[in-house]
Amino acid sequence: MKKTFKGLLSVIAVTFTITAANAFPDVADNYWAAPQIKELSEQGVIVGYPDGTFKPDDNVTRAEFASMAIKALGQQNTKVVQPVSFSDITTEYWAYDAIQKAIYFDLVSVPKEGDLFRPDDSVSRAESLSVAVNALTTEQISEQKAKEVLEKMYIDTHTIPEWFLIPAGKAEILGMMVIMPSADKAKVEAERPATRAEVAAILFKMMEQAKLNPNAKLAEAMRKKTGDGFVIENATVQGSIGTIPAGSIVPVELTKYISSQTSEPGDLFAGVAAQNYVTKEKFILVNKGATLKGQLIDVRPGRWFVRNGVLVLDNSLITTNNDQTTNFNAVANIKKDRNWFMKFVRFCFKGEKLEVPAQGTVNLKLLKPVQVDLTNGWILE
Repeated sequence: MKKTFKGLLSVIAVTFTITAANAFPDVADNYWAAPQIKELSEQGVIVGYPDGTFKPDDNVTRAEFASMAIKALGQQNTKVVQPVSFSDITTEYWAYDAIQKAIYFDLVSVPKEGDLFRPDDSVSRAESLSVAVNALTTEQISEQKAKEVLEKMYIDTHTIPEWFLIPAGKAEILGMMVIMPSADKAKVEAERPATRAEVAAILFKMMEQAKLNPNAKLAEAMRKKTGDGFVIENATVQGSIGTIPAGSIVPVELTKYISSQTSEPGDLFAGVAAQNYVTKEKFILVNKGATLKGQLIDVRPGRWFVRNGVLVLDNSLITTNNDQTTNFNAVANIKKDRNWFMKFVRFCFKGEKLEVPAQGTVNLKLLKPVQVDLTNGWILE
């Protein structure tokens, strides 16, 4: 029986390995960009087509590339306060937010009034490599230095557009120049549309470099935010992710009065985090001002000689300062703080009434762990 069970596990493991290695049927395991395509698809940066293929030789639009770049840098939840306008993109355009974020993080140049973004044009190799370099803090080089570096490797350096010369030189110095294997001599092919495979390789290199040397705006966005507040002692931090474990107690300030005598089961309640929830290292898990919502699930009035009042709250949602609304499952069983004498009195002479005034505090006990991106306060679902 044990051998059979082990055999089944082996088959499952092999099947899983094969499936993972061949996520797309048109990308062979030995394809030159297979590792990068696999990694980025697993992270949701790039996706395949409805038929399950990847089509590595197809082109990518400028809008698609902006969206991919922002996802690769983990900034899809960033809010842009002052968007800029293009004459060919409206706020309803599917990639509008991603394009605004690409501008905010200095990945692409701020347009002049009335400029076109050309969202549906194919992104060129020069444009995609330029975005990757712009995501980084790099040493300044001269055009002459860029030419010297590039001419050692590429036979078409003289065709590189002037605006791309320095970014191309930096890409080469940083090992970010992506060249498809070919029998011909290496070429930059700056103005050729980039393929989906090339884009995957470029974005992968950008991600790796940005972890070490992000540009100033990305560095700030990627920094774990700190502050004072209510310390959740058993919260843990791994990399940029903080975890509030199940069983943690968090204080919530209610926005309206509730009572065992007047409230009803099913009544809705709302509250706010009156202070930041932080780890013992002062990393912010939940920002002050986040709103929490739920309902009363058990309400029974206190009656003399019959029972003490019962007031139980079930919290289900939280809306963060990012305008993200997600699950935050917690419960609060309202109790009065009593000394030993009053505990004895209430045990013998029932009839206690429970109430929480508006702006009064209840302590919620978390029922499920919550993971938070400490760089932007985004709760991972």
